[in-house]
Amino acid sequence: MVVPVRLRQVVLITRNLPAVSARLQSEFGLPAGFRDEGVGHFGLENRVLAVGDCFIEVLTPLTEDSAGHRYLARRGVDSGYMAIFQFLDRDAPRRRAAELGIRIAWQADLEDISGTHLDPRDVSGAIVSLDWADPPESWRWAGPAWRGSSALSAARPGGITSLEVAVVDPAASAARWADVLGPDVHRRGLEVMLPDSQQVISFVESSPPTRAGIVGCGLTLDLAGGTSATVSTEIGGVRFTVAPGATARG
Repeated sequence: MVVPVRLRQVVLITRNLPAVSARLQSEFGLPAGFRDEGVGHFGLENRVLAVGDCFIEVLTPLTEDSAGHRYLARRGVDSGYMAIFQFLDRDAPRRRAAELGIRIAWQADLEDISGTHLDPRDVSGAIVSLDWADPPESWRWAGPAWRGSSALSAARPGGITSLEVAVVDPAASAARWADVLGPDVHRRGLEVMLPDSQQVISFVESSPPTRAGIVGCGLTLDLAGGTSATVSTEIGGVRFTVAPGATARG
């Protein structure tokens, strides 16, 4: 889907990578996930699973000095950890973050993809990443099958439709995320609307405050058996709500 900004990937963090990945595959009929050896640099291991042309990544810490380990230690339970947004413009989102005084936790530029992780001390609720891909349908983070113009050839219909983020101050966080994501999104109360991609991010109060993080994710996906009912289940600390009747998003 060629739009100015959309939520392309949601990241969970867990102490049990095999179990969480297996549940996502079995309950949603997802293909096996891609293991990105590059995240080992951060003391992590991952799997990236395709949901239509969007993705759910599952991370687990391998070392006690990793940021992921410290996050899980503070929170005490598995959680949604990061929201990765894809922009058509590589540079404007970075300039906007700098103008807002937001620090950068990590940044990389490759020939076909760029990523910019914002410091979670400056954008509450989750790590927000500002990414860019060329061509827009590709997504190097998901492995070799998602590189180049043929990236969508094997994708089934479906994608991410919503995100729910628990924070200490929902109104302030909604305003901050809207400012970061820029003029192509609209804030409505405690929601940030991405109209071009038909996605919505909502903010709720975390209780206790240490349980801030991504707590809900909406998907559209046709499940096995052709069920016409909406399915809701918690996996890896995130409540997934899956609506049937998926349509191609690319």
